[in-house]
Amino acid sequence: MKKIAVISGASSGIGLSAAAMFYNNGYVVYSLSRAKPEDNRILHIPTDVSNAQSVKDAVEAVITSEGRIDVLVNNAGFGISGPVELTDLSDAKSIFDVNFFGTFLCIKYALPYMRAQGYGHIVCVSSSAAVLPVPYQSFYSCTKSAINAFVLSLANEVRPFGIKVSAVMPGDVKTGFTSNRKKSVSDNENYRAHEQRAINRMEQDEQNGMSPEKVARRIFKAATKKRPRVIYAVGFSYRLFAVLQKILPAGFVNYIEGKIYG
Repeated sequence: MKKIAVISGASSGIGLSAAAMFYNNGYVVYSLSRAKPEDNRILHIPTDVSNAQSVKDAVEAVITSEGRIDVLVNNAGFGISGPVELTDLSDAKSIFDVNFFGTFLCIKYALPYMRAQGYGHIVCVSSSAAVLPVPYQSFYSCTKSAINAFVLSLANEVRPFGIKVSAVMPGDVKTGFTSNRKKSVSDNENYRAHEQRAINRMEQDEQNGMSPEKVARRIFKAATKKRPRVIYAVGFSYRLFAVLQKILPAGFVNYIEGKIYG
């Protein structure tokens, strides 16, 4: 009997690579996303992860067709950039609605079925920005920090039911995420020059970053390992930075990161 993987935001980028990875390893794979994946092997359920009823209906559709969910990968998300002072409240709420509350909704509606079946793996795509917040990406960094805290708490809640939970933190990845980021370009001369340098550096790093397939391999490992870690960093340099962030003074680490993006 084939196992069932449900992946939010699997229409492109990391999500699509993860969907292909699971499919190639014998899974039936569903994408919960607004756009249809280019890979026709992936079953698509049109879903707005920021809408509770849409997510509930999508999860129930999978259960109706398959009877269970073995793996849930929460990948749907987007980015915004710009100074905190000049960010619209609606944009700040919107990124939390998708990145964080979208993750929460997918888990909320999948958990009853996983709990009833006595097993399941949940993997949430976080970011190195969760532990190394990036200037001019404050709200994106906050959503990913929230996901890490959520995963750490959730893992203890659902462990008695045989459900395993992990967060995977990739660093810079070369995908369409860069071009899809919503930019709040500042016309304020107090921010303009510094903001532009920081965003240019960030986008350059992303376009020279790791492949989405590398992240997909880590997601698959976290989802299929008997005793997965709760938090994974992807890429040697990002694993190193995550360790240094724990042992060096926070102010020093933050200062160095500010210089990198300055």
